[in-house]
Amino acid sequence: MSAEPTHVPDDTTTSLPRRPFHFTPGTGEAVDAVLAAGPHEVFRTLVRDRESEVTLLLARRVLHGFLGRAAGLTGGPPDGDLSAAVHGLVEGTRDELAPALAALNGAEPGVRAEVLRQRGVVALLAGCWLDAVSQPATQPAVVVNRLFAQHFELAGGGDPLRSAHHHRARALEDAGAALPGIAAADFLDRANARPATALLACFPLALSVLPGNFLPEVVGVHHAFHRLGIDDRLLGTPPPVPPAELDELLAEYAAQADPVDQARLLAAVALTVQLEREHVGLLTELAEFRRTRTLESEVAEVISRHAPLAGRQHGRAAVGDRSLVEVFAEFGRTAGGADPAALAHFLTEFRESPYLAELPGGDCRFLAAIRFGGPMFGIFDEREAALLADWVATVHNGERGEIVVRPNTVGDHVVDRWWPAVADAHPDDVVFDDTPPSGDRELFYRLVNIENWANTLPLAAERAEQCFVDAQVLFEHGAGGRYTDASFFDYDPDALYARAERIYWEKLVDPYEPLTEVPDADEVLFRQSTYHLTYLIDGAWLHRVGRLGRRERESDGMLFRIHADEMGNGDLRKNHLTLTRRALASQGTRLPHIRTEEFVDQDDLPDDMYGFALQQLSMCLFPDRFYNEILGYNLAIEMFGSGEMRLHEIQKLRHHGFDDCYEQAHLTIDNFSAGHAKQAADIIVAYLDRVRRTSGEAAVAGEWHRVWRGYASFAYFLEQPLLREVAAGPPVAHPVPEDAELVL
Repeated sequence: MSAEPTHVPDDTTTSLPRRPFHFTPGTGEAVDAVLAAGPHEVFRTLVRDRESEVTLLLARRVLHGFLGRAAGLTGGPPDGDLSAAVHGLVEGTRDELAPALAALNGAEPGVRAEVLRQRGVVALLAGCWLDAVSQPATQPAVVVNRLFAQHFELAGGGDPLRSAHHHRARALEDAGAALPGIAAADFLDRANARPATALLACFPLALSVLPGNFLPEVVGVHHAFHRLGIDDRLLGTPPPVPPAELDELLAEYAAQADPVDQARLLAAVALTVQLEREHVGLLTELAEFRRTRTLESEVAEVISRHAPLAGRQHGRAAVGDRSLVEVFAEFGRTAGGADPAALAHFLTEFRESPYLAELPGGDCRFLAAIRFGGPMFGIFDEREAALLADWVATVHNGERGEIVVRPNTVGDHVVDRWWPAVADAHPDDVVFDDTPPSGDRELFYRLVNIENWANTLPLAAERAEQCFVDAQVLFEHGAGGRYTDASFFDYDPDALYARAERIYWEKLVDPYEPLTEVPDADEVLFRQSTYHLTYLIDGAWLHRVGRLGRRERESDGMLFRIHADEMGNGDLRKNHLTLTRRALASQGTRLPHIRTEEFVDQDDLPDDMYGFALQQLSMCLFPDRFYNEILGYNLAIEMFGSGEMRLHEIQKLRHHGFDDCYEQAHLTIDNFSAGHAKQAADIIVAYLDRVRRTSGEAAVAGEWHRVWRGYASFAYFLEQPLLREVAAGPPVAHPVPEDAELVL
């Protein structure tokens, strides 16, 4: 019978210790180059590249630029009740913005669609700040689990079609404001995103890169953004997180946080309120600009958009006394787009040119050229072609008024206010050095706290890749593994399921027989101590998968669901790290949190156990680069949760009265019937099926090779006796003895 559940106090961490941010020399110059390119490039970098030092430093500087002004928006720390102070800020702003939002919703459909497309840049970021808030450095804090529960809700329980992001994207589409995926190269262009919109969106994006270090700000932004509900009110969609849940989160945080963290949260709320107020103002300004602009201004915008791509294919075509090649090349060279006066001059001459001269039937050479069969067909979309036809009709009607092109300066005052603070941000907690870690313990510390040790990313990538390469020795010899079979085989779905099922029965389940003699307590505790380092980072291999811009594949949602299970889906009682703490406490082991310097110096866990944990922590930092390997590793680790080893550990723990909650949880949740082990195989099949459909059968083999070396990398640490035999002589053709040494 299992021992009584061991009580452990809740982790009431509300912020992580303030630490410097370490970067490799030269990273600052790379960030300067991104910033020099302007808000659009900053946005794209923060979305597309989550695995480099450049992005982490860029995020730090963006946050410093915005948050440096946040404290001044609150008038100081909260006076008394934090919840009341937040409620006053947010609800007051909701009321203040109501007339503007009503006016935007009542705008003419074309104008409203343009407004919603602009707002979509911000709306589709909602919740991105929660993507990595659950990480080894922050779990299992109460507030992190509360946030993760809401993250799970926003993500549709791991089903992309039920996610808040998907519902918002569909609502935009229904309103005529469809946008591509947020990581698409033309996302900002398709949204006609103003520089101010891109800039304001960089704040939540930066927060999503460094959520561990800015936990109070994450809570504040999350509460204020969803409580304001700008997008719900514009799109007519229900709140993705019930207001009562947001209020409960805030109240719980307020009860646990000290005055410093409360002040940080309130400043983040005030900043979010201010940024949302400014963006609604921008949308109002945009609606007015679109409503009052002249037809010629609209035509000029279309021409300005296409001119830089016109190239030299216009040959000898000329307008006035200049060739079109020369004119369009000049438009393309002009910083910030074509000059309004130059556009007006071009349109004035163009309307008098032979290309617009009316032909019998009301046609002209230009309109004929852009229709099907003409040399410019497909250059302009349907809306643009209709706009150009309307303008030509006015020309044919004899309208010859002065053409004035009004420049689009919507939101430029917002850029003037915020961009200098961001572009010139140089936080004093940034350190440039390339000192390597002194050993495995320090490397573990850095990887857990990777937000502060970005200079360790190159080492982590190199270490992970080397392990994947070394593990391929098991492609030939893996059949002799005691708990795994990493020998390579050609992929097809049936072959994968057959291999996994054979491992499950022949290596994990069938060998099981109850122990006839249970080792003494000291031996049991030592054996457990060899696992604890791994248990303390449970789920880490998946914690960065499925972030913003990386949720399109079915396999992404499936992986997220497994990670969510490991974290108890936000239920602290079911969180596997809570179970680990219970197990440790029942064994009399009290360890400092793995993110602390004190953990580096603890002497409860053996030094030679770090290799496996370091590989997992290194690999997980690169969910784009090592996506395939993570799929294979996920299969291996989830299968290992079942069978003989786990059953023996449960028997030993129960015999000595230790809490077996952690072992028991994995024995049940990792089953091969419908649990994580089966799901892990399903994920690989789903991913490779997508590869086959999008890239062809030939591409599957290369993708599969990488998946399987991920599986082998787990076996590489598990099957140490087999590897010693391989190194010593001819490959073994039999399982190693039952007392096989585990190196976890």
